[in-house]
Amino acid sequence: MRWTPGEESPDIEDRRDEGGGGGDGGGGGFSFGPRHLGIGGFILVAVLSLLFRRNFFALLGGGTDTRQPVPVPGPAPRPAGGAAADDRMVKLVSFVLDDVQNTWTQALANTDHPYRHAKLVLFTDETRSGCGEAETATGPFYCPADQKVYIDLGFYRELQDRFGAPGEFAEAYVLAHEIGHHVQYLLGIDNQVRRLQASRPAQANALSVRLELQADCLAGVWGHSTAQRNLLEQGDVESGLRAAAAVGDDRLQRMASGTVHPESWTHGSSAQRVSWFKIGFESGDINRCNTFAAGSR
Repeated sequence: MRWTPGEESPDIEDRRDEGGGGGDGGGGGFSFGPRHLGIGGFILVAVLSLLFRRNFFALLGGGTDTRQPVPVPGPAPRPAGGAAADDRMVKLVSFVLDDVQNTWTQALANTDHPYRHAKLVLFTDETRSGCGEAETATGPFYCPADQKVYIDLGFYRELQDRFGAPGEFAEAYVLAHEIGHHVQYLLGIDNQVRRLQASRPAQANALSVRLELQADCLAGVWGHSTAQRNLLEQGDVESGLRAAAAVGDDRLQRMASGTVHPESWTHGSSAQRVSWFKIGFESGDINRCNTFAAGSR
């Protein structure tokens, strides 16, 4: 990506030096389950399954743990530079956060739902959120209760080193996806889906998939704007598509247990995630992101 490091975004809350959040979890009732995992949650469940030789997806409704042990990779090394590498990440997420939010401010300016900025909380290990305790193992997620996105920057190293999705645009896609959930909240889509999930529990996972795929499409809409402004470099689009494919439920379940259980998906397959990101990226039109329409992919 073509971007210029600048001052830290005023919408960032940096809690990396707090040493963990503790606490009682607040009023959001956050739980480590499939309906609450952020975009990185399934990645880290897969990592835990590899490390402990157990199918943790089974605990999330992904079937029984009957597979043979899988090879255990070595720990992902901390990149050279340490603090300097983290500083670069902070500058990048600051740029992306401001750019994504400025894009949505313009896109929703003349609508009944004007854009309001979300906050991005950077943390290490754990912190408190309006949805309960945020932990590294949760992965990046958006909390509608306090309208904040939570990210442990270590997730980006997992995305690159363990799941083969390096690149700045891949990192940007993750944040744009979470801000997409904020857009859904402002438009009232998130609340509608939560009500439907409560009234139709048998469809809860399928509705979650549609919500997540729409956030992928909204991330693509922002990506379209970056292409229009000549912010993309060769290979950036492919980087974003690799990131979308890396966090498909089918790929992660296959890595963890060798089997795939579509009925337990909450984010969609790799192919679905790539497809909906491309729809947003190629059209730049939020109206093309209706993943809930009959016959949608």
